[in-house]
Amino acid sequence: MPQADLSSRRVRDAVSALWSAPTRRATGNALAALLVAAVGFILLGGLALIWVAAIASLIQWPVGGWALAAAYIAVVVVGPVLALWAVQGLTALQRSRLRATRGLEIPAGPRAAERRPWPVGPWLTAATWRQLGFHLLAILTGVVGGGLVAVCWLAPVAAIAYLATGRPPAAGAVAVAAAAGLLLAAPWLARQVTRADAASARALLGPARSEELAQRVESLARSRADVVAAADAERRRIERDLHDGAQQRLVSLAMNLGMARERFAGAPEPVRRAIADAHDEAVLALTELREFIRGLHPAVLNDRGLDAALSGLAARAPLPVRLRVDVPRPASPSVEAVAYFIVSEALTNVAKHAQAARAEVTVTRDGDVLRVTVTDDGSGGAVPAEGDDAGAGSGLRGLTQRAAAVDGTLTIDSPPGGPTVIAAELPCES
Repeated sequence: MPQADLSSRRVRDAVSALWSAPTRRATGNALAALLVAAVGFILLGGLALIWVAAIASLIQWPVGGWALAAAYIAVVVVGPVLALWAVQGLTALQRSRLRATRGLEIPAGPRAAERRPWPVGPWLTAATWRQLGFHLLAILTGVVGGGLVAVCWLAPVAAIAYLATGRPPAAGAVAVAAAAGLLLAAPWLARQVTRADAASARALLGPARSEELAQRVESLARSRADVVAAADAERRRIERDLHDGAQQRLVSLAMNLGMARERFAGAPEPVRRAIADAHDEAVLALTELREFIRGLHPAVLNDRGLDAALSGLAARAPLPVRLRVDVPRPASPSVEAVAYFIVSEALTNVAKHAQAARAEVTVTRDGDVLRVTVTDDGSGGAVPAEGDDAGAGSGLRGLTQRAAAVDGTLTIDSPPGGPTVIAAELPCES
């Protein structure tokens, strides 16, 4: 492309940029930043000046007497509080300005205003100092940068006013050339000021990397707690539907078959055998359904609490189980359900694999931690399985997964020859 054509194209691009949409948005953002930064400069500068003047007056005390000294002390004490409110108010204003002019959403970090003790606590957080740093930096990016953008756009007006005063032609030509150059530079300068403003806002007004990670962890913890609670509620619903529906129908069927078995006691052998087999199958299906319902969620846990539910487990265990429950205040339903299933699965593993003569279950609450301990006098050597292996190891892995579902921990101490101790710590408010 010829040099002349290239120069002509650059001039056209520079002229067309004067009224383009990006230029309008960048200019609006720069002028809005100028206005807000000027307000921040006046507000924070005025507070700082008054505070420093009060400290200087106290240094010179007793000049002015006790009354003025008390007023100065009040200013020194109240100054940081007013400055904190000013920083937080300016931060909210800057976020609104960036959202309106740039469509830039700056997420808020942990609320410094809620830190204790207030108002000292917020000043001990990095977020407050980052926000203060942004407002001080806005003096450069906002007041100076926005002021330069305004000067560039107003340069033609200044040139016209200069020519109207009857200046010599040579000076007028220089003024017109300077005004044209400033005008053509206005879009570029507005974009640079806007980029610097957005970069500093993201770095200083938004949460730090550590705060983002903390918020993410907190959000994931809440999501996991919601999932656990929803799964527990769904198990309760299924248990209730099976208990009130299919189980009642099976009870009725077993009763009817039992009565038919008695009524047709004198019937031919094939008939009696068919009725007896059907009755036995119905009773077996009812027993299996009750065990399945109990494995979903024991109704006694809702009706009578953790102590009664664990007492039922100990009574049904095929070996003697000593139970001690000391829970003055109940934990959340999902945590109590996890504690119940940990004890249930642990006792099942003991009965199937440990070759134990007896077991002991202890459940206590220590502050906000529910401690569950299951001990047996079996052969030991219990190790959680890796992968999908069946047997005792897979059951132990399931115990660990149940504890982790509510942000708890589970340890297994099972040396060869025993005893085996399974201990879980569950946060009560998960």
